[in-house]
Amino acid sequence: MRQKLVDKMKDVFGDDQRRIDHALAVLNYAETIQSCEGGRLDIVAAAAILHDIGIHAAEKKYRSTAGYYQEIEGPPIAEAILTSLAWPAADIEHVCAIVGSHHSGNKIDTPEFRCIWDADWIVNLGQDYAQWPRVKKQKIIDTAFRTQTGRQIAAERYLQEKSE
Repeated sequence: MRQKLVDKMKDVFGDDQRRIDHALAVLNYAETIQSCEGGRLDIVAAAAILHDIGIHAAEKKYRSTAGYYQEIEGPPIAEAILTSLAWPAADIEHVCAIVGSHHSGNKIDTPEFRCIWDADWIVNLGQDYAQWPRVKKQKIIDTAFRTQTGRQIAAERYLQEKSE
């Protein structure tokens, strides 16, 4: 099922390798966090794979990739994909709630959501905030992250002194 979701995500993203790589990196971290923090692995995997699925639709409709628009456009696309794979309605609803809140974080608070939230932050810290000073990264890790495992991974990845 995981591979079918990855294939569907790749179909939506087409040749946008950056978005595919981002989704797969979030998937990797989300599964690692889930293994320590709990929650349903199938929900975590599906939400990680599909969390940004609305980004192209948002860009086309609103001429913006802002998280707010992704949260509007992503759930219907995720729902269609999961329905095509015969997922149970309650699970589709849960995944879509995560996709529809993965930037704002104020509509849902489940173990699965927390795994996605932290995994996306870990990847974004390396992509969007790479040049930020250590102290700013520390503040994000301390205040934005929702799991101990996510904080630990982020700190190990972005706050450790690099020896040359």
